[in-house]
Amino acid sequence: MAKSTNRFFQFTGTSRNVRSGQLWYPAADVYQTPEGWVVKVELAGVSAEEIEIDIQGNSLYIAGCRKDHSCAAGVSYQQMEITYSSFEKTLRFPSPIDGAAIEHMFENGLLIINLRKAA
Repeated sequence: MAKSTNRFFQFTGTSRNVRSGQLWYPAADVYQTPEGWVVKVELAGVSAEEIEIDIQGNSLYIAGCRKDHSCAAGVSYQQMEITYSSFEKTLRFPSPIDGAAIEHMFENGLLIINLRKAA
């Protein structure tokens, strides 16, 4: 019990422990459907305006940035585990997807992209 409690009281405020600034790669799930593909990307805290989606050949490229808007200037951190920086994710499909109709939405911290096969 003491070990698990201690982790809540370790103050690590040194810059070598900060994960901000690193490029990060969000987790993604890909599903094939009769209509095409559904892609879910875990992007909690990312605003829709910060996301770029591009398709080339059989690759879907997703990039953007998660920013920390909740902290005011002059605060010092006590613990920092969430990465606030640029991210990117490239997903490769078994066949070309350029020409697919793209629809996307945010739902509970997930970016959901529907890629519908071209007619």
